Amino acid sequence: MALVMHKDSPTNNCYKQMDNSKYVRYTPEQVEALERVYSECPKPSSLRRQQLIRECPILSNIEPKQIKVWFQNRRCREKQRKEASRLQTVNRKLSALNKLLMEENDRLQKQVSHLVYENGFMRNQLHTASGTTTDNSCESVVMNGQNQQQQNPTPQQPQRDANNPAGLLAIAEETLAEFLSKATGTAVDWVQMIGMKPGPDSIGIVAVSRNCSGVAARACGLVSLEPTKVAEILKDRTSWYRDCRCADVLSVIPTGNGGTIELVYMQTYAPTTLAAARDFWTLRYTTSLEDNSIVICERSLTTSTGGPTGPPSSCFVRAEVLPSGYLIRPCEGGGSSIHIVDHVDLDAWSVPEVLRPLYESSKILAQKMTIAALRHIRQIAQEASGEIQYGGGRQPAVLRTFSQRLCRGFNDAVNGFTDDGWSLLGSDGVEDVTIVVNSSSNKFLGSQYNASMFPTFGGVLCAKASMLLQNVPPALLVQFLREHRSEWADYGVDAYSASCLKPSPYAIPCARSGGFPSSQVNLHLAHTVENEEFLEVVRLEGQAFSPEEVALARDMYLLQLCSGVDANAVGSCAQLVFAPIDESFADEAPLLPSGFRVIPLDPKADTPGATRTLDLASTLEVGSGSARPASEADASYNLRSVLTIAFQFTFENHTRDNVAAMARQYVRSVVGSVQRVAMAIAPSQLGSQIGPKALPQSPEALTLTQWICRSYRIHTGGELFQMDSPPSGDAILKRLWNHSDAIMCCSVKTNASPIFTFANQAGLDMLETTLVALQDIMLDKILDEGGRKNLCSEFSKIMQQGFAYLPAGICVSSMGRPVSYEQAVAWKVLNDEDSNHCLAFMFMNWSFV
Repeated sequence: MALVMHKDSPTNNCYKQMDNSKYVRYTPEQVEALERVYSECPKPSSLRRQQLIRECPILSNIEPKQIKVWFQNRRCREKQRKEASRLQTVNRKLSALNKLLMEENDRLQKQVSHLVYENGFMRNQLHTASGTTTDNSCESVVMNGQNQQQQNPTPQQPQRDANNPAGLLAIAEETLAEFLSKATGTAVDWVQMIGMKPGPDSIGIVAVSRNCSGVAARACGLVSLEPTKVAEILKDRTSWYRDCRCADVLSVIPTGNGGTIELVYMQTYAPTTLAAARDFWTLRYTTSLEDNSIVICERSLTTSTGGPTGPPSSCFVRAEVLPSGYLIRPCEGGGSSIHIVDHVDLDAWSVPEVLRPLYESSKILAQKMTIAALRHIRQIAQEASGEIQYGGGRQPAVLRTFSQRLCRGFNDAVNGFTDDGWSLLGSDGVEDVTIVVNSSSNKFLGSQYNASMFPTFGGVLCAKASMLLQNVPPALLVQFLREHRSEWADYGVDAYSASCLKPSPYAIPCARSGGFPSSQVNLHLAHTVENEEFLEVVRLEGQAFSPEEVALARDMYLLQLCSGVDANAVGSCAQLVFAPIDESFADEAPLLPSGFRVIPLDPKADTPGATRTLDLASTLEVGSGSARPASEADASYNLRSVLTIAFQFTFENHTRDNVAAMARQYVRSVVGSVQRVAMAIAPSQLGSQIGPKALPQSPEALTLTQWICRSYRIHTGGELFQMDSPPSGDAILKRLWNHSDAIMCCSVKTNASPIFTFANQAGLDMLETTLVALQDIMLDKILDEGGRKNLCSEFSKIMQQGFAYLPAGICVSSMGRPVSYEQAVAWKVLNDEDSNHCLAFMFMNWSFV
């Protein structure tokens, strides 16, 4: 018998509802309730969905399964929306970049046509000169041209008088035309910088001048900021140009076309102690074009065009800005495209001949000004969009302020301007280190502190020096100085610098070296878009100088800025600047920066910098080292650079002379250490003539060697190496030191990562370090994930049995270079009382990958 149901029966309605459950229609009230929950929790759990149905009566007729499907669809729509937005942004960038490249291509085509025309003209001239005409005809043509120019002067010449607004406007319009001809025309023969490839996420198209007066650089790029915001940022030159000491707008004159003319006086720092700083007196013209583009152009004013009549200050050399500026165009969909031209004459003849390449290099100008401007704008744009995450809970603007204060403080120390209160202190007869003193309390204390809080505060003292380095890649040198502070720093001086942050009585510092070296921990704070500069806090752990002081040792902190460590950046300088801070690390904390700056001098070094790693262990000890590969030994960088060192210290009224003597001695020791490091990382020209590293001459090394060999024999039953005769003197130490396998020892501490304490020559080569810097390296930092797992699984066996064999693997050196090994052995090293002294490792048949 067939079962017949009425179409309006409750059972049929239930089936109908189940059938339509896939296509539930939500009311606006239901959607609003679901959206509120989604904004708080995009992926609610099953319990949360059931709770939602109970708490919202309007959702009671919807099944939990349908609620789950709604959230899945909502997340999918959100993901699609974000992806569509991202693709639209990329499409806008590509469209704007395509337009920029087409304009650049048109400009290059014009330049090619211009060069072809000039080539043809010169061919005709040469052909004519080799025919019936004589040399005097060429001279007569030149003279006729000069006479014609004298008889027919340009009509604008009488109007170029800056004593009235009309004259200023004439100069401004002329500057605008010349700037646009450089930015988008063929007024300058531009050559693209090596390594600067255009792309939607690249810095842009960067070119430098060839065969023009002065030095010039040009860049084109895209940023996701509106033109008015970009113009505002670029005009605030002190915020992004690190070498700008001040830029004062002395007067503002509005123009009839809605623009403004500004008279600007700017001072720039000298990058080294070997030359005077530069200042500029310029006219800056801001206006708009018919396509809504914003133009900011600038040029120097001379005495005949309204510039200053008197000579510059004794601390400065007057330099010239040739027509330069910024062309800022709006892009469809938002953002801007920017053309930047920097063209200056830095009066290179006023500096020593060895420094002239620094003032004649367009690449250095491009890195310091042109690219710096683009990078700063991109940095602010990405910070505004939330693309960059920062640590330490600090706002991006605060971290940028810290970077600027470090750079400005270091530049102030290097230059030592008299109007800032600096005065020269008498030398000790040797002129290698200059000492300058600043007795102004605001120099260190700042406006937020009252000088009465520090009644004995005497001032700030700076010891500085500059030297010439040969064949030393700046990036590698600064990278080593950053990662191996123990190679050059003195812990006693670090402790003194840290104590100056406290209002307690100042101790007279003494350069105590050889204390218990601490580990160095770098805590990342921020980095720029392309990682060419990063800000960090360095924690120096457990400073102590005797076993009794270990319990009282306290951590010290440095705020550190490192830049220019990208070895592929052409013409850029490398810099390491740091300042002691206390644990509070307040936003307005006083900073007293010290550090190093290495600037390449040779403009001929156009090839990308070296990408090889530091093989410091091979030649770091003075007068010794191991042979390098032939390919490396033959590499010649032909690079000169100037190194500038400046260290600042505070002093009390009665301790100035003592602090000055300490500072002079300390800087000389740092100079010696840096020269030793520079010899190690410079390309070796001696090849196989370099001998092995010096054997450590200390009773402790000989005793440790005896413990290592005896413990290996006890645990494994074999000999670490065979001796032809009973060991005498330091013979066993020599055998271990020259052993082909890498042998190294680690400390054994509970609740702490093992730190290397000793290694033989092969071990130092493998880790690319030295005996001193070895004590900054932790065992787990050189092992990869597989190596750490193997060690953890065998650790209990090592402690119980005394040794263990570890399988082949890959580790990394202190400079990040991968190292492969076929097998490793680990064993406990026992002292004379058979107590655990350390762990020893031997890596067999190792080689760099």
